Amino acid sequence: MEQQTKRTWNREEIQVDTIQHYINGTFVSSHSGEMFSNIDPFKNEPINEVASGDEREVEQAVEAARHAMKNAWGTMKVEERMVYINRIADLIDEEIEEIAHLEALDTGLPISQTKKMTARAAENFRFYARMVQSVLHGESFPVDDTFLNYTVYKPIGVVGLITPWNAPFMLETWKVAPALATGNTVVLKPAELSPLTVNKLAEVIDRAGLPAGVFNVVHGYGETAGAALVAHKDVAAISFTGETTTGTTILKNAADTLKKTSMELGGKSPLIVFDDADVDRALDAAVWGIFSFNGERCTANSRVFLHKNIRDSFIAAMKERVDNLTLGDSMDSSTQLGPLISKDHMNKVNSYIELAKEEGCEVYQGAVPTHLQEGNFVPPTLLLNAENHMRVCQDEIFGPVVAVIEFEDEQEVIDAANDVEYGLAGYVWTRDIQRGHRVAQAVDAGMIWVNAQNVRDLRIPFGGMKASGIGREGGHYAMFEFYTEPKAIHIALGDHHIPQFGKK
Repeated sequence: MEQQTKRTWNREEIQVDTIQHYINGTFVSSHSGEMFSNIDPFKNEPINEVASGDEREVEQAVEAARHAMKNAWGTMKVEERMVYINRIADLIDEEIEEIAHLEALDTGLPISQTKKMTARAAENFRFYARMVQSVLHGESFPVDDTFLNYTVYKPIGVVGLITPWNAPFMLETWKVAPALATGNTVVLKPAELSPLTVNKLAEVIDRAGLPAGVFNVVHGYGETAGAALVAHKDVAAISFTGETTTGTTILKNAADTLKKTSMELGGKSPLIVFDDADVDRALDAAVWGIFSFNGERCTANSRVFLHKNIRDSFIAAMKERVDNLTLGDSMDSSTQLGPLISKDHMNKVNSYIELAKEEGCEVYQGAVPTHLQEGNFVPPTLLLNAENHMRVCQDEIFGPVVAVIEFEDEQEVIDAANDVEYGLAGYVWTRDIQRGHRVAQAVDAGMIWVNAQNVRDLRIPFGGMKASGIGREGGHYAMFEFYTEPKAIHIALGDHHIPQFGKK
């Protein structure tokens, strides 16, 4: 039964219903009856109440997913399964305007940006439908006229997905689409800070008519619902996106049941601008890359390395951009920087700004208008005269705060870029294409963009090295390396020699 979300686009008139779990094709309350409040980051007032699950809801959802895997989804023909996957995409397209506004309301991300992010969600499903039908095939290895050896790729079973609160709808569909398309069933534990759009995804999948139990959502906290999902013996794999400390805990706990894991974790990504770069475009990329999505993005260029010859002029231009950024209501199309996800997170980000002062940085900030004081706003912030060894240059702050660091030569900046525990993304700006290739290959990061902002291609692996994670999302890397298991089948074409042990 579909749970209706009632609302209009005027913030003052928005009404969002209580959110329940979605288990075995039905919206259900928690066994405990416990709820938690979902807080509007702009007003710091409750938006609605959300069911809080624990091991009982996880057990119920995993059992439903296991049953659906065995009796429906896992035995369905690929062509029939793809009809459902494409139907989900079509229904997302129908709901995309509401989804974008729910995302902006729930997370504080500006509506102009959530519209672009959520628009990619339907393509996530269509992309993997195409991939499964055209690419998901095995290999054959004939051995003379004796053997035919071949591989097939089988779904791994019940998959647990744990997703973050930044860009939740896009990142949820990024995991759900390949998991379902490859024939797995899903139990999703979304971030408790952003439950609105995952509830909409459950409504969409309910309307698409998937067999009961194929897709399940359990709301709740990481230490209860999330931990129970990781510990469950019938969950074959966990895909997690979030911060590194939580990721290491999940890895340790998943080891008890030998689960497959994929970890997309934190980042402290460098953006390197050489003195021969197209400075105007590099400036656009640097400002967009840290202040878009309120700075709450794992691939944010939170360390900007400037060659000493362009340092002063580049910083002057960054200051001008900071002064001109528009802070405001996330539901306003003119807003460029909205409130952070929660008051706790705002306080954490502000504590790093205070730490920067103690460490010797010059802090240059924009201003938060008086009428926005009740929201979780942190103004766009430059940490000038920063040195790479400082904590503010080493820790992931995850907000609209960028450390600006000077360098003189290529090897110096490569060493500094790599002198951090993370290795997710990196950006290089230079007109010397040979240097661009050298630096891109030398920086320890899973993804590097040269003379470009963060432009994604679903065919390309997404993920990092070092403390930024294990495994990759995207393309056949998701399908072949995570959501399926290769099975080798050996067919004897003749009577090959078999030792006759014990025969007289």
